[in-house]
Amino acid sequence: MPRRPALSLAALGAAAVAVLPLVYLLVRAVEPGWARWADTVLTARVAELTARSLALAAVVTVSCVVLGVGSAVAVTRTDLPARRAFAVLAALPLAVPTYIAAFTWVSTFRGLEGFWPAALVLTLCCYPYVFLPVTAALVGADPAQEEVSASLGRGPLRTGLAVTLGQIRPAVSAGALLVALYVLSDFGAVSILRTDTFTRAVFVTFDLGFDRTGAVMLSTALVGLTVVVLGAESATRTRQARYTRLGSGARRPHPRQRLGRARWPAATAMAGLSALALGLPAVNLARRLASGVSEPGALGEVARATGATLSLAGAGAALTTALALPVGLLAVRAPGRLSALLERLTYLSHALPGVVIGLSLVFFGVNVAYPLYQSTWLLALGYAALFMPLAVAGIAAAAAQAPAVLEEVAASLGARPLGVLRRVTLPLMLPGVASGAALVFIACVKELPATLLLRPTGMDTLATELWTQTSVAAYAAATPYAALLLMVSAGPAWLLARRTGVLAERGTGVLR
Repeated sequence: MPRRPALSLAALGAAAVAVLPLVYLLVRAVEPGWARWADTVLTARVAELTARSLALAAVVTVSCVVLGVGSAVAVTRTDLPARRAFAVLAALPLAVPTYIAAFTWVSTFRGLEGFWPAALVLTLCCYPYVFLPVTAALVGADPAQEEVSASLGRGPLRTGLAVTLGQIRPAVSAGALLVALYVLSDFGAVSILRTDTFTRAVFVTFDLGFDRTGAVMLSTALVGLTVVVLGAESATRTRQARYTRLGSGARRPHPRQRLGRARWPAATAMAGLSALALGLPAVNLARRLASGVSEPGALGEVARATGATLSLAGAGAALTTALALPVGLLAVRAPGRLSALLERLTYLSHALPGVVIGLSLVFFGVNVAYPLYQSTWLLALGYAALFMPLAVAGIAAAAAQAPAVLEEVAASLGARPLGVLRRVTLPLMLPGVASGAALVFIACVKELPATLLLRPTGMDTLATELWTQTSVAAYAAATPYAALLLMVSAGPAWLLARRTGVLAERGTGVLR
């Protein structure tokens, strides 16, 4: 029996929502029989897609870890000039959809396509997934361990490798996992930059080949890749368990390392990274913006799309966070095989293409829950299936920092479990829950394929209008939607940067 039955049942329901698209995949893949599946999946082309998808995920993940960890260390542990401004700029690429970033690069550099341009664009869009949790881990880490290491004669480099790296390894691992799964599921950048990965092959098979069964069968291979990635991450999590501390330690400011002659070159590198990730899209959109709203009725269409985007993303973030809450709580408060399994299940759909999520929920709405079909809440359910890991990660981190002893004290005073959750647990976890909700909101704003399939009839979002205009080469008309999409996402991205604590952190001086 589970240690917390009510919480386990709620987490089981959330996991059921996450694996709903997998049920559809299983049903549609089994119908034609094993022979058809083998003919579709066990081919040289699928092997090539597998190698390229894994290689792209590996290159982008390693690049994001290097950029994310390096940027986090620079803004938290050094005397980098304008470090708070750079901390905000490093978080803002989360607001840039990969299809906008890829479009700006292609329109600026003609003929740009292939594996390495796709890796570059994905890295520039995804490295905040590593930067944000690592920054929060560095700000919240207890400096006593590093002070002890320094007192034993270790220099800054040895202390960083032996102590600081151990403190942030869980955050690095969590961010790297999100990056790898995002790359496996990305459609925007790889389609515009003409890089054949599983996601692009699934979309081409479905959209151009009109072969829904073939697309579903290719998606089962993508699920297999996701299982491999999750297994690798679980293995690293087991090895790094010895680095995790039981208490939060003392919250004291960290001394900063003096960069010396490298101070301004480091600032130049950070500025260059921000220019590539944010400056290029901003300049490209600014050049086209004025002509995009000059047509009659254009402003009204943009306003309606903005309102629809905010309402749909808000509903998706609210539902996703509510479903992720029991999963994240169970993983921390009742660790074990059941909680680990439920947490892992929420990650499986995160690597699926949005078109597959959309197809599965269309099937679910038509055959099982017809009242939800063509409704806002069916689309919100699709967002929950896609983005639940983003909320689970934030909630689990917040639950780990909330002292469980306070819940035990409340229970010993006669409070019921629901009352303990409402009056003790949630107030303690609120900042982490809000961070997870903000991350999901940004993802919902940017999401395109599932929104195209599941949005209510007649409702268009900024992302779908952008897709509609660019599909007919109306780039000037598409620019206002792209610019507003970035502005809508920028606010939550700034809140995420602020939530790390780096904007309020004060150092105790610099180390010479």
